[in-house]
Amino acid sequence: MLRNLYPILEFDPAARANNNPTDNIEAIDMPEHCVVCFFKDVIDSLKDQGKLRVLAELSSETGRDPVYEFEFNGQRVALFHPTLGAPSAVALLEEVIALGGRKFIACGGAGVLDGSIEVGRIIIPTTAVRDEGTSYHYLPPGREAAASIAGVEAIERVLNAHQIKYMLSKTWTTDAFYRSTPGKIELRRAEGCTTVEMECSAFFAAAEFREVLFAQLLYAGDNISAEEWDSRNWTQQASVREKLFWLSAESCILL
Repeated sequence: MLRNLYPILEFDPAARANNNPTDNIEAIDMPEHCVVCFFKDVIDSLKDQGKLRVLAELSSETGRDPVYEFEFNGQRVALFHPTLGAPSAVALLEEVIALGGRKFIACGGAGVLDGSIEVGRIIIPTTAVRDEGTSYHYLPPGREAAASIAGVEAIERVLNAHQIKYMLSKTWTTDAFYRSTPGKIELRRAEGCTTVEMECSAFFAAAEFREVLFAQLLYAGDNISAEEWDSRNWTQQASVREKLFWLSAESCILL
């Protein structure tokens, strides 16, 4: 390892670390297909309907993180909530990979950098600007990380089959949503980003490092590009959130 002026740029490609998910987590009988769902309301509704079975319970100082199983079109599919932010989301992804997950489609929301993108519009991020710290521990320093091509293609096949309009786009992944300054927003817009969220680039980098498939569906939420932040009541889009979950499941089993 060569010392760098900035520690975040000291990437080490070693396959094993001094602590690894597989050191404490054993593989179980679980589906290789997994939906990563940021919508706790959707997961709670599925639980209330008796559609979920607990496969495993992961835990940390923040509490327990269940990994569920449900059936979709006759196939077993795993499901978990990744919490919020790149470090904890990728830690959970690592642990689910250790359990046996291999093919992942995530669904979540994102802020928009262009107010003309209507609330609920479906967006497939193909690349993500790495303005977070986690991805730099999985890939060499670089400006962007990319979704799995096979995952993006599977999502497109499903959306086209249902005649659902969508956008392919670049997203901006940040660790600090309270530091989305006007200057940063303009910079990201200039390089082609239409959305901002907190996990995509880290997910893409970790998936590439672990050699698993990962792609994501986003829906357009709050508008951060206006002079004043506009929530646009994005968290109240219950029908959009549930629809995105089932589209993710359908896309996942195509992988």
